[in-house]
Amino acid sequence: MPPCNGCGRLDPPGSGGSCCRCHGPATDQGPPESPSSHLQNPRVPPLQPHQPGVEAPAPPESPLDRAAAELGPGGDLAPEKEAEAYRRRMARRQEVQRQRVEERNMEKGLVLVFTGDGKGKTTAALGLVLRTLGHGEKVAVVQFIKGGWQPGEAKALALFGDSLHWHALGEGFTWETQDRDRDRELVQRAWEHSCAYLADGQRKLVVLDEVNVALKLGYLELDQVLQGLRLRPPLTHVALTGRGAPAGLLEQADLVTEMRLVRHPFREQGVKAQAGIEF
Repeated sequence: MPPCNGCGRLDPPGSGGSCCRCHGPATDQGPPESPSSHLQNPRVPPLQPHQPGVEAPAPPESPLDRAAAELGPGGDLAPEKEAEAYRRRMARRQEVQRQRVEERNMEKGLVLVFTGDGKGKTTAALGLVLRTLGHGEKVAVVQFIKGGWQPGEAKALALFGDSLHWHALGEGFTWETQDRDRDRELVQRAWEHSCAYLADGQRKLVVLDEVNVALKLGYLELDQVLQGLRLRPPLTHVALTGRGAPAGLLEQADLVTEMRLVRHPFREQGVKAQAGIEF
C-alpha cells in the first residue's frame, strides 16, 4: 500500500471510507489538506513579546510533523519489543522524514538570535563560524563589548586568514570602562563595520557578538539594527548574540535560542574565568 499523502505512514489503517488516522474518518467534504499547504508561508509566524523563562508559542505543525512526533525517535523509547516490529516503525519514520525534507527545500539567509542568561551564546555562534569556514565560505565577526582581551577563538581562527575578518571593537564591560559616552561611540563604530559586512555578498555569515547587550544598554536603537539586517543579500546569514534580546528583534528572527542558566561554577563555587572555557 502506498504511503498516506498526509503523514507518510506506509500502513494507513482501515479501508473504504476511512483514511489514515492523521486525518480521521474520510468525509464528503473533499480531500484532506495537503501537507504542503502548511509550508506556503516559509516564515514562522512572528513571536509574541518574549519574557525570559516563558516558552514561546510553538509554530503550527503539518501532518508530517505530527506523524514524526507520533512515531518518535526510536531506541528504547519505542514500544515495540520485537526487532521486526521495531524495524517497521523506523521504516515508517524514515519515509516520513524523507517527505519532510523534500517539502522543506527553500534556501534563504537566516537571522539567528542566541540570547538568555545561560552560558553558550557566543560559543554557539562560533560553532557556526567554524562550520561556515569549513565549507570554504567567508565570515565576519564584530564584537560590540569584548575587546579588552584576545580570546582563544580569535587566535585559533586566525589560521583561516582573509576568509575570516575579526573585529573586537569594545573595551570591556561597563563596570570596567565607566564611560557611557565612550561606550556609545565605540558601539556606533562597531555598527558601521557591521553594516558594511551585512551588505557584502562575499560574506556568507556575519556574527554580531553581544549586539543584544548594546541594544539593552541603549547604545543602539532597535530600528537601526532592523534596517541593517535588511542590507543583507538573500543568502547571507547573521547571528546576533547576547542577553536581553528585545521582543522586536525576536519577532524578525528565523531562529531564536534562549540559553537558560541552571548552574554556573562562578556563581555556585567561586571558580574564576578559565582559558578555553570563558575566553
